[in-house]
Amino acid sequence: MITKERIMEIVETYDINDLSVATVCSHSSLQIFDGARKEGFRTIGICVKEPPRFYDAFPMAKPDEFIVVDSHKDIPLIVDELVSKNAILIPHGSFVEYMGTDAFSKLAVPTFGNRAVLEWESDRDKERVWLEGAGLEMPKLVSPQDISGPVMVKYHGAKGGRGFFVAKNYEEFQEHILPNEKYTVQEFIVGTRYYLHFFYSPLREEGYRLSTGILEMLSMDRRVESNADEIFRLGSPKELVEARIIPTYVVTGNIPLIARESLLPKIFTIGEQVVEESLKLFGGMIGPFCLETVFTDKLDIKVFEISARIVAGTNVYPSGSPYSDMIEPNLSTGRRIAQEIKIASSTGQLDRILS
Repeated sequence: MITKERIMEIVETYDINDLSVATVCSHSSLQIFDGARKEGFRTIGICVKEPPRFYDAFPMAKPDEFIVVDSHKDIPLIVDELVSKNAILIPHGSFVEYMGTDAFSKLAVPTFGNRAVLEWESDRDKERVWLEGAGLEMPKLVSPQDISGPVMVKYHGAKGGRGFFVAKNYEEFQEHILPNEKYTVQEFIVGTRYYLHFFYSPLREEGYRLSTGILEMLSMDRRVESNADEIFRLGSPKELVEARIIPTYVVTGNIPLIARESLLPKIFTIGEQVVEESLKLFGGMIGPFCLETVFTDKLDIKVFEISARIVAGTNVYPSGSPYSDMIEPNLSTGRRIAQEIKIASSTGQLDRILS
């Protein structure tokens, strides 16, 4: 991984009055570009082969310029160009997954957030150490040979649910598991899925205070998964099994949500615990993160995963959510990222939010 010292050497060459916000043209790029423009930044879209035409339909979110590469693996070849444009990279799930965690961690361009989180987030075993160390309730791990009821099998890394499956016994696990992929087997928790979108600022002092900085909750969503969310229109579970129709969990979209207000103390508590543990383990994650949870009928919150960057579920709130509107009107997660960069650059604290 590139060192913080090297990144700050690069930042010292930047004109902080002419910073650019750059990201890969995918995932949550529309709101990242839109939010950056609203905060006065130039924007750079990194794209493969040619600029996507759909940006022409959204002029407020179209990057000021594009840098074209032949593949995501070629992004290291444009490092000098990005640095010459005073670029700050905004990571998102597609950016890291397509480029590869190892290559992304070595990229010599100032990046919003703490890259040390990659080691803890991309490995589900280390992720569990982090979340359980924070005192969160997680689904129990199950050995494949011990499966005796519904379990969820997930692969490591950000894959948008692709390849995940439910197994009810060892035979079903063997039938569907992909060889040579690292995986985790968890008990299947029955409840309602909530994806909680937080933002941790080490810079601001007014708000929900932590040991350092503040915690904000910007929004919530639920994912639409194909074909799991529609499959049972075709018949009963028994009929589906007989027809060899298997549920899949590829994310195709997102639905906005709010939680009952009495749950907000629990929601903020688990967000606080995760941030405080991250500060102890690796110096803290910075900016947006998402706790992927199940709310049970006993109103317990089980956390099954964390995404330590902006998630696509925030895309349903480009002009703010019922929660972020009570912080500031029209506040998207993309705009909140740009604000944090703006605060840091104007107060000489870029070293606290970049890596």
